[in-house]
Amino acid sequence: MTPIWIFPAYPMLIIGPHAGILSSKLEPARSLRIIIGGTTIQGVGFLVSLMVYSAFIYRLMSQKLPRENVRPGMFVSVGPSAFTVSGIVNMAAHAKRSFPEDFMGNGALAADIVKVVANFSCLWLWGLAIFFFFIASFAHWSAIGPGRMVFSMAWFSFVFPNTALITATFAIGKAFSCKAISIIGCAMVFPLILMYIFVCYMMVRAIVHHQILWPQKGEDKDEGGFEVNRIKPESPGENTPV
Repeated sequence: MTPIWIFPAYPMLIIGPHAGILSSKLEPARSLRIIIGGTTIQGVGFLVSLMVYSAFIYRLMSQKLPRENVRPGMFVSVGPSAFTVSGIVNMAAHAKRSFPEDFMGNGALAADIVKVVANFSCLWLWGLAIFFFFIASFAHWSAIGPGRMVFSMAWFSFVFPNTALITATFAIGKAFSCKAISIIGCAMVFPLILMYIFVCYMMVRAIVHHQILWPQKGEDKDEGGFEVNRIKPESPGENTPV
């Protein structure tokens, strides 16, 4: 069991960041609906991921680490909290322009309260994303070395969830006007680009060496009607000369 199980919730987890961008571009009447819908769907996605988190942590405590070729999937655990930070902080930042004057009695006051609560709550989730990032990173220490990790498509988990962590870092830095956090976010971009280039290179290399996209190879080797060829032992009396 790896955090790859969270993937069915990922379509909901990226709604929040999109809603945060849309709420800054649309007229206030429409952006309010975007913020309400985005917060709802983002919350559902994160709560579903939270249930998978518990199973994932129990698995780490009770069993060994996942196999080396699927271990990069541990980085998927970074995404849910990081995407939630990015979405909630950005939507809260645009609440003042979106809330009507009489929203919840006082639109301006409600927007200020939402912004403060959202920013400080998202600090917890940002810390959770960093925690899972280090857990996933240290888990690969024993897998470093030639021939220890065979390429699989799970390697793209080195890239995609960590983009959410960088986006969340920028959002936190902007929300608290902290230049140091924004600089850390900028410093994280360059290694991520190098990792993306490395993963793409390893994917092409795996195709050339028939490690993926080849019958009976890769994590989907049993799909598509392929059967593993095995040498069956001969039964007594078979192929015996008369």
